[in-house]
This record gives sequence, C-alpha cells and structure tokens, in this order.
Amino acid sequence: MDGMSGPYLIRGSVSLPEAELMWRFSRSSGPGGQHVNTTDSQVELRFDLARTEALPAVWKQRALRRLAGRLTDGVVSVRASEHRSQFRNREAAAVRLAALLAEATAPPPRPRKPTRIPRGINERRLREKKQRSETKRGRSPKNWT
Repeated sequence: MDGMSGPYLIRGSVSLPEAELMWRFSRSSGPGGQHVNTTDSQVELRFDLARTEALPAVWKQRALRRLAGRLTDGVVSVRASEHRSQFRNREAAAVRLAALLAEATAPPPRPRKPTRIPRGINERRLREKKQRSETKRGRSPKNWT
C-alpha cells in the first residue's frame, strides 16, 4: 500500500490492519470514455471480520451481530467506483470500511430512563381543563333567557 494515507482508525487506537485487507480491482462502469475500458479502477475491499485478531473480542462480537446481513462467510465487503483513479477509489473504500466498522462496533446507546410527571403539573393541567370546560358550558343556549 505505498502512498496510502492509512492507517485507517476504527475507534480509539484500533485501526484496520493492512495485512488483513484483501483488495480486488475490476473495470468500472459509467462515464470515462476509452480510459474506463482500459483501467481497473473499481475497487472491492474485503475484510475477514470473523477471523480477525485486530478487534477486541467484545467489538468483534458486536460487529458480527450488527453486520450479519452484510457478511458472506464472515467477510465484509465494500466497493468504490465513484472516482476515475484506482488510488482514489482505494482511499474511498478503506475510509468507507473503517466508518462501517466504527458504527458496527460502537457501544449501544444507554437505555432511556422514563421520568415521572410532577404532581403539580398534572394538577395544573386538570384545573385548566376544568376552567375551559366551565367557559364552554357557559356558552351553551340553555343558560340564555
């Protein structure tokens, strides 16, 4: 990976290990004229999440559970073909994979603790409802003479 701007941090001091990244290149579709027909600019980056030792065990289990729909035999795959150069597509794929793993390994949000409505607020609401009811009742035709 000479010239790559890695290492790509997942979170904290944990980063994507270069040795465990599997790169595959193919011809990209879309505009680009003759250039696109001659260069392998599309990048597919694969990372074996099930067998990696780079992630802490808790993070690994969390990621395996959250990415279960995206995994193929424990391997997560990301593609990039939005740029014309292979180098920029490699950068985009690595950043995308790091972001995906960061989101998948994030701790779950704290459960919401329900709060009680103070008694004074509830009493005031009921008192205002009663006043509004009296106001509307005073408008009814049966009180007119």
